[in-house]
Amino acid sequence: MNTIHLKEIIRELVGRSGLGVQVRLRTRSRDGRLIGGKYGMVSKRITMYTGVIEEQCMQMFGSLDRVEEYFTIVLAHELGHAADPELPALSESLEDMNLTEEHRMRVALQIEENAWNYALELIPEADLPMMSAIIDESLYAYRLQVEEAGAEAGIA
Repeated sequence: MNTIHLKEIIRELVGRSGLGVQVRLRTRSRDGRLIGGKYGMVSKRITMYTGVIEEQCMQMFGSLDRVEEYFTIVLAHELGHAADPELPALSESLEDMNLTEEHRMRVALQIEENAWNYALELIPEADLPMMSAIIDESLYAYRLQVEEAGAEAGIA
C-alpha cells in the first residue's frame, strides 16, 4: 500500500468525522492479533495495521486490487469506536463480573455494531457489497459467541 495515499485517506476520513484523533500506521500488532485496526480510548489514537489489512483483503477477495478500499472501510470502523458516546460505559460493563457471559458477549457485539453503523454513515460512497462482506466477517465471531453463550445459559 502506498503510504502517501493512505495518509490522504486518513486525512479525509478524520476530517470528515470531525474527531480529534491521531491515526498511526503499523504493519502488525505487537500482541500478534490479526486485527486491521485498534482504537485506544485513553490515548484517543487509532492504530491501523497495514500488513494485517493486506492479509485480510487477500483472504476475503483473493487479491490486493481493492486494498485501499478495504483500509478505508476498516478506518471508518475504528473512527466509529472513537465517535461512540456509549463506548466508555459499554467497555466498563464488559468488566462487570456480575453479568452473565451471554450479556457480556451481547455488549461486545453492541460495541462492534455501533462502530459499523457509524462507518456506514461516514463513507456512504463505499461499495456496499464489499462493505457488507467485511462487516459480516467482522461480526461473525461476536454473533457466534452470543449464540453459544445463550445456548449454554439455556442448558444450565
